[in-house]
Amino acid sequence: MKKHISFAFGCLIAFSACGQNPKPGDEQIGQGTFRTRKTLIKDNFKLPTSIKTGAEQTEKYLPLLQGKRVGMVVNPTSIIGTQTSVDSLISLGIQIQKIFGPEHGFRGNASAGVKIDDSIDAKTGIKAVSLYGKHSTPTAEDLADIDIMVFDIQDVGVRFYTYINTLQNVMEACAANNKELIILDRPNPNGYLIDGPLLDPKFKSGIGVQPIPIAHGLTIGEYAQMLNGEGWLKNKVKCKITVIENLNYDHDMEYVLPVKPSPNLNTQQAILLYPSTCLFEGTYLNHGRGTMFPFTVVGAPYLKGKFAFNFTPKSIKGMSETPLFQDQLCYGLDLRDYDTAKLRKSKQLNISWLIELYNASPKKEDFFNTKLSKEMGVIERLVGVADFRQQIIAGKSEKQIRASWEPGLNAYKKMRLKYLIYK
Repeated sequence: MKKHISFAFGCLIAFSACGQNPKPGDEQIGQGTFRTRKTLIKDNFKLPTSIKTGAEQTEKYLPLLQGKRVGMVVNPTSIIGTQTSVDSLISLGIQIQKIFGPEHGFRGNASAGVKIDDSIDAKTGIKAVSLYGKHSTPTAEDLADIDIMVFDIQDVGVRFYTYINTLQNVMEACAANNKELIILDRPNPNGYLIDGPLLDPKFKSGIGVQPIPIAHGLTIGEYAQMLNGEGWLKNKVKCKITVIENLNYDHDMEYVLPVKPSPNLNTQQAILLYPSTCLFEGTYLNHGRGTMFPFTVVGAPYLKGKFAFNFTPKSIKGMSETPLFQDQLCYGLDLRDYDTAKLRKSKQLNISWLIELYNASPKKEDFFNTKLSKEMGVIERLVGVADFRQQIIAGKSEKQIRASWEPGLNAYKKMRLKYLIYK
């Protein structure tokens, strides 16, 4: 029987609108339209007690860190109870020498794709080295005064979510500089999902490096074992890793994140829809950037008359400063109340939404045209293969598109079994 974990969220954000007075607890979703708001993921919310993350089990890794100069790859998801793992380990007498921050930074206040400089963390006084700025891999100089590294970042189980690339870069640096890496594992909220085409190497980019499907069905610890085992690290080096495993966890569990993993994945709904709706980044559609509900709404001004639902993207510092169709009324799909149990039951990405909106588009030649906006991504880099764009244009069915994924996906599923820590 599948296990289920859920708990209430505590952080609410209200919106106002022109022309009418919203009731307390309402949010604006379009021009003069209100609805009862959904709660947002709250930072530092207590984890469900039946699962223990690797980070929480300090008794298993404190002996490995004591008396050593420690480097930590962390962001706001790196928590033990209500404290950051950095603060917790300092309080336990561990010497944190340096902090390394991925995309969005150690404190998580930078927008997607925004480069970050090295700094001194104001709270701890510890040097914070950016791995999303001048360089993405720790240098020999960065690691010279470090004895052991710790990786503690929450992932969401998707190829284009960049934290797994940070993991690879850190593993390669540790291997090259003879440093051991402790990985504090965390559950994958999309762990049940293994779907999508394998990445074609010709589309390798900052949002896709290894030949894995869109949704890979692994935790960070399992993926690290795959990187080592498949010889995917640079020059086929092997990194010495120790994975501190989750307790009482398996991939079929519904796991609600206690902290938003990045600024635009601010609700559990967004996290569960993300493997499917992030594909809209490769289209001439706004997928909720510039709203407080990214990845759960999608639309464009040119769909007026095709859909009743509407929303208006705005510039939001730390989330999306220049969203596609900024300050324009967008019409399309509202997926905030979509029953994500359907995704879990099907164990598949939903590409029917993209097909539906392509078919509804009055200018189909613009749908994938990246020349129209710098806010658009390249669909081939997101999906990972060359033929997806043409399949959509040719009117192929979801079943036909999926059939083209099957050979590679089936091979991956078999290979994945070698690296599983959890059922």
